[in-house]
Amino acid sequence: MKKSSVDNSAKDSDGDLSFSEIESHIKSIYLADKRPWVIGYSGGKDSSCALQLIWSAVSKLPVEKRQKPIFVLTSDTLVEPPVIVNYINKTLAAINKAAVEQSMPVTAQKVLPDITDSFWVNLIGRGYPAPSKRFRWCTERLKIDPANAFIKHRVAEFGEVVMVLGVRSAESATRAQVMALHRIKGTALSRHSTLPGAFVFTPIEDFSVDDVWSFLLQNPSPWGSDNRDLLAMYRNAQAGECPLVVDKKTESCGNSRFGCWVCTVVTKDKAMEAMIDNGEDWLEPLLDLRDELSATQEPSRKREFRSFKRRNGSVTFVGEQESPIPGPYLFEYRKQFLRKLLVAQNKVNEKAPPGEKVVLIQDSELKEIRKIWRRENGDWGDTVSQIVKDVLNKTLEIDGVDVFEFKAEDVDILGSVCKTYDVPPQLLSQLLEAERSVRGLKRRTSIHRKISSIMGQEWRSEDVVVDERKMRLERDASQTDPETLFEKPT
Repeated sequence: MKKSSVDNSAKDSDGDLSFSEIESHIKSIYLADKRPWVIGYSGGKDSSCALQLIWSAVSKLPVEKRQKPIFVLTSDTLVEPPVIVNYINKTLAAINKAAVEQSMPVTAQKVLPDITDSFWVNLIGRGYPAPSKRFRWCTERLKIDPANAFIKHRVAEFGEVVMVLGVRSAESATRAQVMALHRIKGTALSRHSTLPGAFVFTPIEDFSVDDVWSFLLQNPSPWGSDNRDLLAMYRNAQAGECPLVVDKKTESCGNSRFGCWVCTVVTKDKAMEAMIDNGEDWLEPLLDLRDELSATQEPSRKREFRSFKRRNGSVTFVGEQESPIPGPYLFEYRKQFLRKLLVAQNKVNEKAPPGEKVVLIQDSELKEIRKIWRRENGDWGDTVSQIVKDVLNKTLEIDGVDVFEFKAEDVDILGSVCKTYDVPPQLLSQLLEAERSVRGLKRRTSIHRKISSIMGQEWRSEDVVVDERKMRLERDASQTDPETLFEKPT
């Protein structure tokens, strides 16, 4: 473990640092100022190693010197693998309990995305297509924004904070370059690239994978967790048999990555597949759903699942293509997928081991989806509540202010009127929702903007729009005389 930020006198004859020397380095940084620390904790090996090193170092200080608060922060995306969720929940509870018992200035907590930003509200509610490398809308909403909001609050409270991250330069050349770029010369800290008042400390940046596991397996967790359980979790998420590490040339086991179980940015969820192959077959319905979402990204199948219009109601073509760019998931497909999601939840819980019961979608998300469907899709029949009742055999508790004014029978009346006058029912339902949204307000100026936005959408059918596009392209082509493209000699 090479540590350039530590004085050379702390190194042994090989230029390496011992864990005890790294702890001494951590203590000196902790005591150097009054800026609180925020430790990013994902439950994985690297963040566990960093947190355990920090705890071990600070615990060796006299109690009266442990004054600076340390916040252990976990981002729960609400779509983490159930195995990881349960592990983290138990760990956070153990950390808080041990902190009180050991007089440590540590507080562990989760941050969650705003319900309006959650994965299912965006995918099922608004119809966002499954994330891809070109449209990765999930990371910022689910992970970055919630953590940044917490850090900004701490900066407002304390003036500045130090973020402790379990990142390693050996993970990639890009990671190493970024870490070096923001380093403050002569210190062990870096400036945060986007958050003013936030600094970054990376105590394990020079660790290898073997260093991480060596520390975790040689040093018991101070909050009582068994690090071998963590290793077992990594082993289950790695295809094939883990080799016995006997020297530095042997590739280490436990280098798998856990991500959201719905992640379609990667081609295959190898970690989930490996867990199922290693006996966690109760997770199979989740993998099936994830694979279905991935299939909707196949270019040849996109139009099966997605609207020809964008979310703002416009239709977009590229170049001289006759087919429009696919927009959000079709409303019918979203209804089908919500039902499949709840069915999968039942299947998972039927086979889940004791204590592993899961909730794949929160009631708060279902309520938000319900409101979006009413507002954007004219779903006056309250399809969400019906699906919940059919699949989960429970009633979705609705606040009084969210009770629908229009009922399922009103849909039939609206449809009949619209058919008579050849008007799209969704157009009228959106206009009615726009009026309802400003009812009772003293200033109703926004209604004009809303009506203009609704009327400006494309309400014709896809066939009509595409035929018009073809005619325009043909007309433009016929009006172009090939001979005029070249200058005639005089």
